[in-house]
Amino acid sequence: MLRRPTPLTAFGLAAVATLASPALAAGDEDIFRPLPAMQKDLGELRWNNRPVLLFAPSAGDANYETQMELFRRSEEALRARDIVVLSDLEPRDPSPIRQAFSPGGFKLVLVGKDGGVKLEEDAVLAPETLFEVIDRMPMRRRELSE
Repeated sequence: MLRRPTPLTAFGLAAVATLASPALAAGDEDIFRPLPAMQKDLGELRWNNRPVLLFAPSAGDANYETQMELFRRSEEALRARDIVVLSDLEPRDPSPIRQAFSPGGFKLVLVGKDGGVKLEEDAVLAPETLFEVIDRMPMRRRELSE
């Protein structure tokens, strides 16, 4: 079941995403990256990338492993949509962004290029479902028409 973000969560990330930070330079080639523990915002990705945040209790979490395998198989489609997958696997040392979402276990969050939360899911999500959500966005439709 796809869940729409709560206003509090959307507000929390909007506040987090407004400041600039050099740790997530948009020009990096690897679309699969760790979310640095001290990362306070997603400002460097705004307007260039659609971050997908993955929170899990550890790298060995079954949902995390499954989600990453599905994403790796769909890397070309992720790149076509300017997606960057950021993983936070450190619940004992929570990043400010992790604190904003308070995941109890596995959580996937799609953030739009505008910095707004577009989707939150507590279970593995088929890449095709993620792509359908993105492809309905006005900004993505403009990208495809240009």
